[in-house]
This record gives sequence, structure tokens and C-alpha cells, in this order.
Amino acid sequence: MSDNQDKVVVTCAITGVLANRKQCPAIPYTPVEIAEECKRAYDAGAAVVHLHARNDDGSPTFEPAVFARIKEEVRARCPIILNFSTGTISDDTKQQVEIIETLRPEIAALNMGTMNYSKYSKSQKRFVFDMVFPNKYQKIVTLLEAMNRAGVKPELECFDTGHTHGTWPLFDMGILRTPVQYSFIVNVLGGIPGSVESLQLQAQIVRNLLPQGGYDWEVIGISHGHWKMLASALVLGGNIRTGLEDHLYLPNGEMASSNGALVEQAVQLARLTGREPATVEEARTLLGLGEYAAGREAAVAVGHAPASANA
Repeated sequence: MSDNQDKVVVTCAITGVLANRKQCPAIPYTPVEIAEECKRAYDAGAAVVHLHARNDDGSPTFEPAVFARIKEEVRARCPIILNFSTGTISDDTKQQVEIIETLRPEIAALNMGTMNYSKYSKSQKRFVFDMVFPNKYQKIVTLLEAMNRAGVKPELECFDTGHTHGTWPLFDMGILRTPVQYSFIVNVLGGIPGSVESLQLQAQIVRNLLPQGGYDWEVIGISHGHWKMLASALVLGGNIRTGLEDHLYLPNGEMASSNGALVEQAVQLARLTGREPATVEEARTLLGLGEYAAGREAAVAVGHAPASANA
């Protein structure tokens, strides 16, 4: 956990892969739409954006060229920190590795374990979707090694306590190092429930793994209970993530008109708990991104990735 308890890094997850415009008209699809939402999130107080890519029809894509266009469009609008998703149900991670090594976002999300990933409808008494999200260690190591080569900081996405505790072999192997960022995703069926106790347990596991410190954590509250989980993390000293990937509604129950509207509420909530949203530069310091910047420069020098003014 960072030393400055009064500052909080606010991340905005702009667009996932599941929600569509039938559910929420504000969901962005194209690179320009995604970039405009990033600017709204930045103007509202977010320091980081977590990004997936979509085709123009809203379907998910992992094409590096689309991620490159998103990066270009965002950089034309604001200096917000970029966090690219590497999540895929496939064991083939060639596209994800290419994205990491050629585009070199400052952060890349790294899913830390396999799980059931489902959604159940109480009203319909059935599973709306029911799948397995496979993330074997071999897959995790491949992506983590690519991040190390490119100087990209991994964001360790942990849906359950086993995912969090299961990071210790990666430290032992020397391919995961501090400063490190954990993200505790709660309220996905198949993962840990959305409760204060869940956050306390996850944070304690990290403290046991890294008693010397050198880590930060954030909460990702999916769907119902989103705002309660953000408030809990703020009180417990963690960072927070909001955005249309995670939740579609404002605290008063109204559907959000943009990612910026969600960030505005998250910022207000932070200030009500005595926390002040970190600026982009403050967030870089709090997350230890300077430790990885040299790695990005080295990646260019040895030819892992082309030099870019937007790196």
C-alpha cells in the first residue's frame, strides 16, 4: 500500500467485452468513441483508463492495430495512463504479446487464475451465461515475461483468494517483482463475493506475502454493490475503479450517460471519505511506474518494440 493514504488512484474501465448499447447507449465501440470517453474520464478526475478493444459493431477484438488506433486517439486528447487488457479465453496469446511489446502501455492487466465465470438471473431462475475463464500458469508466465521485456507494469487481477495467494511462485521465480499492483475483483459469480470482509481478506493475503510492502491494491466492484465496494476500499486505504465495464448506474439508480459521469461520482465519494484523487503524475509515482519506464526504454534499444513519441 502506498505511504500517502490521502491520495487515491481512480481508474476508469471504459468498455468491456460483454455490455452493449441495448443495455446502455453510452457504451463506446470505435477507437474514436473510446478515446472521447477516456477524455471525459480524465476531465472528471481519473488518472488511469483500463481498455478493451471492439470492432465497430461492438463485438470484441484483440487486433493489435485496433489497440494502436485507440492509443493514438487517446494520446491526441489527454495524457491519462493507459492500462490495456490481456484477457482472453484462448491459450493462444500471440496477439496480446504483440500488443504489449509493440504498444507498450504503462500498465497491462494480467488475470491470475482459472475460474468459473457466470451470471445467474434470479428472476429467470437460470444462468444467463456460464463459461470457464482459463488462465494456467503457463499462460500467465508468457504474458508476464512479455511485460518484463517491454517495461510494462502488470496489474494482477484476482477474482478469488487463490488467485491472490497464487502469485507467490511468480515472485519466487523472479519474474514478478515489486512495486506490484493487485486488483481485487468482487461479485463475479465464480469469484469472491462483494463484501467488506472479502477486501479485508484479500488485503491480508497480500500483507502476508509482502510484509515489507511494495504494493498497492484497488477494488473492482462488478454490477450491484459497486458503490459500496468503492466506499469500502476508500476507507480501507485502497484505490478504486469505476466505469461502464463494471457498472452502468449512478448511485441514485439512474443509468450513466458516460464514463465521466461515473468518475465524477467516484471522485465525490473519495472526497467524502477524506481522500483526494491523484493526478496522472501523482498516480505514476504512487504506482511506481517510474520503475518500469527504464524497461520500456531498454525495449526500444534492443529492438523489442519500435520507438514512438507516444510510448
